[in-house]
Amino acid sequence: MAASGNQVEWEAVIGLETHVQLGTDSKIFTTASTRYGSDPNTHIDPVVCGLPGTLPVLNQKVLEYAVKAALALNLSIAERSKFDRKQYFYPDLPKNYQISQYDEPIAEEGWIEVEVAEKGKETYLKTIGIERLHMEEDAGKLVHAGSDRLAGSTHSLVDYNRAGVALAEIVSKPDLRTGREAAEYA
Repeated sequence: MAASGNQVEWEAVIGLETHVQLGTDSKIFTTASTRYGSDPNTHIDPVVCGLPGTLPVLNQKVLEYAVKAALALNLSIAERSKFDRKQYFYPDLPKNYQISQYDEPIAEEGWIEVEVAEKGKETYLKTIGIERLHMEEDAGKLVHAGSDRLAGSTHSLVDYNRAGVALAEIVSKPDLRTGREAAEYA
């Protein structure tokens, strides 16, 4: 922020969290299918639902894809990485927790360079720092029924087919300064 006379000028400072689905045939901690467009609740199993006695087992393809994505973003791959339980209570989360990574993600401290074409300006290269990439499972999907799907909905249904789908969450540093830079980055 800079002040000149009575005018205050603000600078946009933008950092983004981008969730990227990893294109595996099965979910992050189970062999349940990730096929899109199937009938609701047909790609769930005891692990996805968090039933007592079930244990998650990491899909090796998820790890492979996450490492490849991290290398493409010039990130340092961690020697040790772990998963955490993120507790929250939403109807689209069957276990009432999400398996994610927090303090020991798979990769940290990288960068990506993008070409930015601002309207009426010369094209330039922008280097954007990447703070981290971590693996996590997606939640289910709420389907709102009614006249306009949300404000006029009479009830909501839950489809757990997406629950457990593998995601890479990529967290940028707050290096973006314009909407165009953010769009080119994303």
